[in-house]
Amino acid sequence: MYTIGIDVGGTNTDGALLFGHDILAVVKVPTDHEDLVGSTRAALEQLLKSCPAGAEIELQLSTTLTTNTIVEGKGTPTAAVVIPGPGLNLDQCGLDLPFHVLSGYVDHRGRVIADIKADQAVDAALEAKRQGAEALAIVGKFSQRNPRLETAAAQAIRGAGLEFSYITLGHEIAARLGFPRRVVTAYLNSQVAAAQERFIRAVQELEEFRTIRILKADGGTMTLAQSRQRPIETILSGPAASVMAALALTRYTEHNVAVVDIGGTTTDLAVVVGGLPVYERDGAVIAGYPTAVPAVYSRSIGLGGDSEVHLTVEEGRASFTLGPKRAGKPACLGGAHVTPTDAISALRLAEVGNREQAVAALQAFASPHGLSWQEAAQGIVDAFVHQLCQAIHAVYDELEGRPVYTLAEFLEKPELMPQVIACLGTPAPAIMPAVGEKLGLPVEILPCSASANAIGSAAARPTTGITLHADTALGQMSIPEMGLFKEIERPALFDQRRARREALERLVEYARQSGLDEVPELDIVAEEAFNIVRGFRTVGRIFHIGAQIRPGARRIRVKEGT
Repeated sequence: MYTIGIDVGGTNTDGALLFGHDILAVVKVPTDHEDLVGSTRAALEQLLKSCPAGAEIELQLSTTLTTNTIVEGKGTPTAAVVIPGPGLNLDQCGLDLPFHVLSGYVDHRGRVIADIKADQAVDAALEAKRQGAEALAIVGKFSQRNPRLETAAAQAIRGAGLEFSYITLGHEIAARLGFPRRVVTAYLNSQVAAAQERFIRAVQELEEFRTIRILKADGGTMTLAQSRQRPIETILSGPAASVMAALALTRYTEHNVAVVDIGGTTTDLAVVVGGLPVYERDGAVIAGYPTAVPAVYSRSIGLGGDSEVHLTVEEGRASFTLGPKRAGKPACLGGAHVTPTDAISALRLAEVGNREQAVAALQAFASPHGLSWQEAAQGIVDAFVHQLCQAIHAVYDELEGRPVYTLAEFLEKPELMPQVIACLGTPAPAIMPAVGEKLGLPVEILPCSASANAIGSAAARPTTGITLHADTALGQMSIPEMGLFKEIERPALFDQRRARREALERLVEYARQSGLDEVPELDIVAEEAFNIVRGFRTVGRIFHIGAQIRPGARRIRVKEGT
């Protein structure tokens, strides 16, 4: 089977063509932020030349669309209708978004204590519309245990003839506990839904492909249909592509690895422990919004090949700082700005663009400050190395002393420190040897490093997961991802073994509903059990189980000299 991976980055769109475990071709084209599908098409046209006519091809996309929509504030105007119940002051939860509160209450075991008032839901939706909202999120506390109040609110609003471009219900999008994060997740899902729908319609015109999947923040892939329902899960797919590239290409398959992806606009940093990616324990954070979206742990810094260069001279000493904004196209590539790429080109650290143009731009930039172009170029490279080393230290300082989540287990006191740095991105071969020397670590430049993130996109495996909650005292079980809320048959016999079996069987069912013909190995990634005691005796148990097809990447063979 042929697989094409596309990674739409902030500066360039990378593409890779795989056949099984082998790399056949890689390409790089400039990203047009006004036409992301056009950038994708440009990369595809080049890659398809290496495919035989009539070949079956799978396409896997990593796109900045939802991330950019949120970061740039260009999403659909949205409001949240929330049902928090008693004892929760939303004003103290830091929710920086428009929300309207309804009465009603579901308790932590999923029991409806008080129903909503339909007219109150309609009034909230009308007020949201008056304030400019075109999309809506309806989120109730503990709705993942019982969605009745969310569903009733949505029915009342639709029954009143109020039209919104998209309505997200919290239980459908966020199964984890943590009400504020669930509100944010549903809110952002509605905010980006229209942009994702336009993207899907354009991508569906690419009829050459057997299947089309989109990379998620956790490094797995999802179908276009799934991304239409849950577009929020496609945020931060760029860092996820970098991690999947490292898993697919690194020689250090069981080591602690710092993953460094140097792009034109940003550098993404991620962490692998014992061959397994580290994940965000509570969910991704994007543009300051804490979400419940499962995601690889990553940090992005405004440092890249096209970063702004700032020079200050104090007491005869020159000091360089880079970023956080992108300056534009480098002078060596025909642009009008001095960038780190120009310094790399001028110092012959890499064959990039027109070196004479880079030297001329550096001379014009440096001479007013009494510097030679060589001093300026070296100062820029040294600043890049210094800032990147600081960022790597900051990542490990942040992780030190707190539990780390790798999907396989929580590591309370893991040995986190990296044994090697795996790096990718066009500037990586020029910059990273000095970073490794400064940090005292070996550096692995991943094969095809300039387009390795596209290889990561192509190599990523489909994944999905479910969350089972069972309360034998109430005789109730819920799996919100499947919309399953049912009574337990013979609850007195429902034990932990049966709960695990139920979760895994339902996951297989859900995976097949999601379009997976072959279901790979399944994992229990979270498991809790509690006794329910009343009157000094146990009257039941609560089981909470997370089951998942774990994200990962197939290993890619690299031919000698690649």
